[in-house]
Amino acid sequence: MIFPAPLRPARLVRRYKRFLADVDIDGEIAVAHCPNPGAMLGLDMPGLEVLLSESANPLRKLRHTLELVRLPSGLVGINTGLPNRLAEEAIRAGRIPELAGYERIRREVRYGRNSRVDLVLERDGNPPCYVEVKNVHLRRDAGPYPSAAEFPDCVTARGAKHLVELAAMVAAGARAVMLFIVQRTDCDHFRVAADLDPSYAAGLAAATAAGVEAICYACHITEEAIEVDRGLPVML
Repeated sequence: MIFPAPLRPARLVRRYKRFLADVDIDGEIAVAHCPNPGAMLGLDMPGLEVLLSESANPLRKLRHTLELVRLPSGLVGINTGLPNRLAEEAIRAGRIPELAGYERIRREVRYGRNSRVDLVLERDGNPPCYVEVKNVHLRRDAGPYPSAAEFPDCVTARGAKHLVELAAMVAAGARAVMLFIVQRTDCDHFRVAADLDPSYAAGLAAATAAGVEAICYACHITEEAIEVDRGLPVML
């Protein structure tokens, strides 16, 4: 995924109300959209360099959107709206071998109890594959597994609900995959942050025991583009 226009550097002043961030752009304070409902642990510290996309729509209330945070270990993508697109691009390009061989991809398909699954992969003569995609941006240098990409970074009841519905698809004869997309380059494996959300950890363990597959891929990130490029071991 190539950013449609060059990103603009700024300094984070504060992040607040979940979806808002004050940023310093060349000495002027502006309010930017922060497209991330999570805790953003380690990524919302005042003074961090951030990179912003800029909307050309004059009717948009907030002109800038926070896309990347620069850490000493590299760039981190915090836009939770991107992983579905990143995953679809990677599947179509054959960069996720576990999800190769399907002829069609459908997005945002209704399933379960009043839910939508991110992607459904289909091939004539085969069961459909339901794919739920989650953005991963957490790594804790002082945590129990310092080199791990972790999910979630706060309690996610919605995420736990998706696991139950994926397991139900397996029971109905379909294939179901929980796909974690890591928008950072400094991790060597994936783990569930069980101390931050024990219910999600238990839910993922139950889902995988029921036949849901858990796979994880990390991204190559530059100021110009983000691309899924390598698998990470999933340690459950």
